[in-house]
Amino acid sequence: MTNSLLPDDIAALAERVVAENIAAGRKVTVAESCTGGLVAGALTEIAGSSAVLDRGFVTYSNEAKMEMLGVASDIIETFGAVSIACAWAMAKGALDRSKADVAVAISGVAGPGGGTTLKPVGTVVFARVTRDAGGEPEGELRFFDGGDGPGGRAEIRRQATLCALELLRP
Repeated sequence: MTNSLLPDDIAALAERVVAENIAAGRKVTVAESCTGGLVAGALTEIAGSSAVLDRGFVTYSNEAKMEMLGVASDIIETFGAVSIACAWAMAKGALDRSKADVAVAISGVAGPGGGTTLKPVGTVVFARVTRDAGGEPEGELRFFDGGDGPGGRAEIRRQATLCALELLRP
């Protein structure tokens, strides 16, 4: 894709997501934490994305997850923000607060700090909820290696954005 702010791989995948969702007659919403709006930004790079993207929620803080998406404080206190349970609640909250047919949520540890033994830097969780599936969420935990250099954070966020875009395909 020419004249894109984004790397070619993200722009190309976003173009596919928009085209395939237009063909399927689907609207999408995203609830992003560690990607900070990159998924919504990738979609809006594509002409015609207004037919697909209903809205995006950037809920970086735990408070934002609770206030904007209705994530219960018990979930964050028990499992943490980087957990399948939290990602499910984020996706369900985004779907409930939108006109979309599918919601994808992303939360993770992009680094370079913030990692723990149980959730090291590169741990990212995803969840997808679709209206036609009765609102039952799907979740996935992934580990992305960003390397040890200063580009590690950007690489983890790039890989998380690509994964989330894949989850938005029909």
